Amino acid sequence: MAMVNVRRDVEDKFYRYKMPLLQIKVEGRGNGIKTVIPNMDDIARALNRPPTYPTKYFGCELGAQTSMASERYIVNGAHTADRLRELLDNFIEQFVLCTACKNPETELVITGKSGHENMHRDCKACGRQTTINMRHKLVAYILKNPVNKKEKGKKGKKGMTAEANVGGPMVFEKGAEDGSGEDEDASPSGTPAPGDQGVPTSGTDIDNVLGRSDPVLDNPDAAEEVSKKLAKTDLNGDDDDEEDADSPYAVLGGWLEDNKDASDADIIAQIKEQGIVGKHKVLVEVGHHLFTDEVGKEITKRIPLLQALVTSEKHQKSLLGGLERLLALSPNSDDLLAAGTTSKVLMALYQDDILDEELVKQWGTHVSKKYVDKEKSKKVRKSADAFLKWLDEADDESESE
Repeated sequence: MAMVNVRRDVEDKFYRYKMPLLQIKVEGRGNGIKTVIPNMDDIARALNRPPTYPTKYFGCELGAQTSMASERYIVNGAHTADRLRELLDNFIEQFVLCTACKNPETELVITGKSGHENMHRDCKACGRQTTINMRHKLVAYILKNPVNKKEKGKKGKKGMTAEANVGGPMVFEKGAEDGSGEDEDASPSGTPAPGDQGVPTSGTDIDNVLGRSDPVLDNPDAAEEVSKKLAKTDLNGDDDDEEDADSPYAVLGGWLEDNKDASDADIIAQIKEQGIVGKHKVLVEVGHHLFTDEVGKEITKRIPLLQALVTSEKHQKSLLGGLERLLALSPNSDDLLAAGTTSKVLMALYQDDILDEELVKQWGTHVSKKYVDKEKSKKVRKSADAFLKWLDEADDESESE
């Protein structure tokens, strides 16, 4: 891996502060084109900042949406490596380097109470405290998504968002409110147990995790917030023994079948009521029972809800399984598949970063009888040929460029 000086204006090859050279991969085309930063985790670790901070900074500076789910850091649109490296230098200058000694050995410190916070850099090299431009758009994001110093050194749990995976560069001074709602104590495995602070089990605890009871999924930022909080509640139990008609999943499926026009907030409330917040099998029921034969059109209206519910690869696979059942078991299945409905649905989910490219490709080449019989499973995947071919062609174009 190519390494460069954190301060790229310093040419000294013995400069002690190094980071990986930012790499990019442009995926998709047309309106779905996006720039993936595959080594953002490594860069962020070298800077002692969460990878979400520089990614969000890119979005702020470029006026582009960003996605930071499943450990993939994406900026919508096609951007060159040189441009993003230049922006990374600016991020380092504004949010990492000490303005006194120019060393990157700093931590971000938040002071004050909620609504009246201030932030500065605390340099461990020279001891100086230097100010941050509080008017930058990234500051608001950092204040909403701080990382507690207590988390430093802990390993991230698979499926959790980046803020929880990276050691904490954020320090809260006495009197500050971090708003994280997380306790430093966890089970020996590092995964909080049900009932621990931050892992709700029912009732008002889950209301606190979701933040509010009114509709919260009407914009990408709100969906991202809910997604992060739901990810922390998913203990990733297999739940595979809960297939009977009285299971909470079956109850949810029946409710969705009868309430296809329910609001996103009402669906979240029903999931809470069944006590299955964050569980991946929820997505099987959502994919199978929330939509009708018009799923190609309906799916786009549910993007914020799906962005909130899909928090890991396991969730993506369950969503694909539910949609597979919907398309294969519909009385109009042959017409739906002949019309390429599968490709239309996958394109919508891919363009909004709900499904990862590699996972969809793997799904497309591995017929399974987990959700429907093998013959039906083959037909569903055959209906996705147009989309899978488009992915391959987009990859070929990216490689040639």
